[in-house]
Amino acid sequence: MDTLSYKTKHDNIKAEDKAWFIVDASNQTLGRLSTQIAIVLRGKHKASYSPHFDNGDNVIVINAEKVALTGKKWSQKKYMRYSGYPGGLRARNANEMLEKKPKAIVEKAVRGMLPKNRLGRALFGNLYVYTGSEHPHGAQNPKELTIQAK
Repeated sequence: MDTLSYKTKHDNIKAEDKAWFIVDASNQTLGRLSTQIAIVLRGKHKASYSPHFDNGDNVIVINAEKVALTGKKWSQKKYMRYSGYPGGLRARNANEMLEKKPKAIVEKAVRGMLPKNRLGRALFGNLYVYTGSEHPHGAQNPKELTIQAK
């Protein structure tokens, strides 16, 4: 009787080329937009997905200041940060974040959907968020990533 050896094949990280995608965030709902971006960054859209290494693609987000929130989230959604000192909790609502740091709205939403470890930090480095429609990544020939709005 033959003994067959079945081994799981793992693709080499270096062998696979990373694609570049561009997403226009204008009039896109923040949650639906960020879930699609997180899927592409993680590499879950590929057949060669493996949860323990970075085989995702690079994503460029333009018009980050035109993202949409539903309901009363512009006034009720809070972005918290803590200095580490007693009484050091600071909070801003989404309107204040849009005025001060419009890119941070998209960045924080996507970062929260990535793993909370070294891999997640490396994956977050493949995200490039810009306000306005200009970006410096024209040489990479990014493909348009369409987000299905429901």
